Amino acid sequence: MRYYKEPKINSMIPNFQYPTPIDREVNWDKSKTIMSRTDAAGVIDYVNQVFCDVCGYSTEELLGSPHNIIRHPDMPRVIFKVLWDNIQQGINFHAVAKNLAKSGEYYWVVTDFDIIKDAQGKIVSYLARRTSVPTQSVEKYIAPLYAKMLQVEQVGGMEASGAYLEKFLKDNGYRDYIDFIETAILEFKN
Repeated sequence: MRYYKEPKINSMIPNFQYPTPIDREVNWDKSKTIMSRTDAAGVIDYVNQVFCDVCGYSTEELLGSPHNIIRHPDMPRVIFKVLWDNIQQGINFHAVAKNLAKSGEYYWVVTDFDIIKDAQGKIVSYLARRTSVPTQSVEKYIAPLYAKMLQVEQVGGMEASGAYLEKFLKDNGYRDYIDFIETAILEFKN
């Protein structure tokens, strides 16, 4: 299996500066679905208007950019590694992410993928649908886990963060990360 190597934003977007994060959530219509599509390397080739409205970037700024343009620094890298390891194998994966808007505000989403293959079965693109995550799920389950994983990652690297995640899931009776996410979201979903 090949490991996903993140494109470097600065090499693709001249003069790009990540926004400074601020501790305020984007105000958006959480009944809407954020849509984007990337090529097999994670470079955006389609976004819907909801995506632009929520993240604050224009379609022109997003198209041709790597998807990590919206990565929030509060996100443990291992979550994206596990996500890419799965979707590159053609396995749909549900991940919860805290994203960074152009304004510096954040927004939490759960992502579901369609993995698009050519006639020979080679993956050519990923279509992602993002929906909101209940605030209670984030506060009670997801944010505390991610904060601890990020702390472990900063000391021991991504492998240590991954080991922490595996131990956390096992110790708390979850089959895997997806079981954890589904359980956390379903508790507060109406």
